[in-house]
Amino acid sequence: MGFEVGIASVAEVALIAEWAAREGWNPGRTVALDGVVAQQPNYRRSGFRPAWTTTRFEGAPPIPDPPAGIGLVDARAVPFDALAAFDRRHFGAPRDAFLAAWISLAERHALVAMTDAGIVGFAVLRRAPAAARLGPVFASDAEVATALVSALAHESGAQNVAVDAPGINPRAAAWAESLGWTPTFETARMYTGPAHTIDTDGLFGITSLELG
Repeated sequence: MGFEVGIASVAEVALIAEWAAREGWNPGRTVALDGVVAQQPNYRRSGFRPAWTTTRFEGAPPIPDPPAGIGLVDARAVPFDALAAFDRRHFGAPRDAFLAAWISLAERHALVAMTDAGIVGFAVLRRAPAAARLGPVFASDAEVATALVSALAHESGAQNVAVDAPGINPRAAAWAESLGWTPTFETARMYTGPAHTIDTDGLFGITSLELG
């Protein structure tokens, strides 16, 4: 029997994910596991160099309790130029078209933390079979990160969440652990060229393992 290879449609991707879920397989997680520390020698031979590790933490979201002086607003209501500049500071490169889609796709919730001085935090939650995925989580401190995550979970009804905490910011893992979340696996971030210069202190959760 012959077959053809082509680009999957959105509906076909959803069907593939459904098949995988029935088998107890999470395709995104399997792709991520290909970057575990044990695989690093293979990547080095291809010219990749390790930059830092990323640890996925999962657990129940905290109870909403926004800190004084912080307002949480829908990311789509924030001037996009300001949001894009905040995102670029933590990602290291412009990705405006992606960002516009990321905060507005179906089954997404995106919030920005604001003070009188401007944006101090930004986070997005998207639905997933086992645990709602948080990413990115950019925040001036752990208190702001917690406020964003708790509000997103409350807004979406998520009972369990997961975040990919970058090892380049030690505060990220400490924050996740303080919430009682459990580390489930670790991956390695690697580059063939120089790593982007970013605000690592504000990086509590990367956008996704596949997109950085």
